[in-house]
This record gives sequence, structure tokens and C-alpha cells, in this order.
Amino acid sequence: MTTRVRKASRNMDIATIIGLLLGTGLVIGSILMGGGGGLGPFINIPSMMITIGGSFSALLINFPLKNVLGVVSVVKNCFMHKLPSAQEVIEQFKVYAGIVRKDGILALENSLEEVTDPFLLRGLEMVVGGNSREDIQQVLETEVAYIEQRHQGGKKILESLAAAAPAFGMIGTLIGLVQMLRTLDDPSQIGGGMATALLTTLYGALTANLFCIPLAGKLESRSTEELTVRELMTAGLVSLVDGQTPRALEERLLAFVPPGSRPVTEQAA
Repeated sequence: MTTRVRKASRNMDIATIIGLLLGTGLVIGSILMGGGGGLGPFINIPSMMITIGGSFSALLINFPLKNVLGVVSVVKNCFMHKLPSAQEVIEQFKVYAGIVRKDGILALENSLEEVTDPFLLRGLEMVVGGNSREDIQQVLETEVAYIEQRHQGGKKILESLAAAAPAFGMIGTLIGLVQMLRTLDDPSQIGGGMATALLTTLYGALTANLFCIPLAGKLESRSTEELTVRELMTAGLVSLVDGQTPRALEERLLAFVPPGSRPVTEQAA
């Protein structure tokens, strides 16, 4: 348990992968089952250029370049999960509280090189350095606020992409209709215009509703989880400064854990 908390290894989020594969598979399967030439008629390069290219162009206008380029690392958080659970953090702080109660706060210095989480490491260094509980709480709460701000920035990029994709799909539809209406005297050109008109709408709807909106929602969930863990760590660090016993510290930190997820002994109490 202790080793998992310290290393905070990255875990694959199976739900996100299953959801994307299932949604994509259902769309492709429905196209194949419907006949009409398979996937070929649903692949149109001009439609992709209008919908996907136009959406990313809007992102470049709306956000700084470094934020747009960082969207890959933002989306990666939807597939990888590296935070320990609240219960694991509580167990770790019970170990720290035992060390403090037995050997004093300075004894925590021996545990610093085993901590890989930057937030927790900074807090422990402040505790060992003799900072007051007010200073520790203020510094870490400020850092939590900036973490939340960064998360909201990534979520906003995906939401902007979700809003732009259907809009550019509609633009592509209008372009296709204009092309079709200009070539009514040439029946061979009507099909291409209609394909662009309909496929851009399809691409925009799929991009927004199958990818961007669900991934933005997953980022929101990830943000909530991380902020809860960071606030839990802050409360644990303050408890160490207060010199609370492992049992008292656990009771204080269990307030961050949903009642149904608390240990059986705690629920019985």
C-alpha cells in the first residue's frame, strides 16, 4: 500500500477506451450494415478539411499556440490516471503521523527521497522546515487553485473544439449546397456537392459528441478527483504540524472519503 502511494504509478482508464471504441465501432458497424458501398462513400477529404481543419484553425485564433499544442497532453489525462486513491493517501499519512509521534517532525526528512509526488513533497518539506500550519495551508491552497485553473484551461479547449466542429460542419454543408445549386445543369456534379454538404455535418457531429464533449467531461471528473486528493493532502500535512495521533488524523481525513467507501470499522462507529 505504502509503495503504491509513493510511486503513484499511472493506470490506464479502461472506461474511456471502451467508450471510444464502442462508439466508433457502433457508427462504423451501422454504416457497413446499411450497405451502399461500405465506408468509401463516407470518406471525403474536402469535408474533413472544412470540419477538422477549420475547427483547429478556430482554436489557434481563440487560444495561444502553446495551449493548442498542449492539447495532446491534456487529452492524455483522460486515458491515464496517476493519482493515488484517498484511502491510500490516508494510510500513508497514518504512517507519517506515527513517525512524527515517535521520533518528531524532523524524522520525516528520511521519507522525503521516497516521495515522487511534487505537491506532497513540497508540503512535507515545509512541515520539516518548521513552517506554521497557516503558512503551509496558504501556500498549498494557492497551488491547488492554480491546478484547478490549469485543468479548466484544458477543459475549455475541448469545449471550444466541440462548439467549433458542428459550426464548421454547417459551413461545409452550406458550401456543398452552393456547389450543388451552381451545377444543377450538370447531374454529374450534384453527387459531389451533396456529399460535401452532408458529410461535413456528420463529421462535425461525431467530432463534438463522440470525442470532444465526452473527453471534456472526463477531464472535469479527473480535475475533481485531483483537487480532492490535493485538499486531502493539505489537511493531512496540517494535521502533522498539529501533532495529531494516527487515529485522530485518520478520523479527520476520512471526511474526504464518501461514506460508502470508508472502512467497515469507521462505518460501524
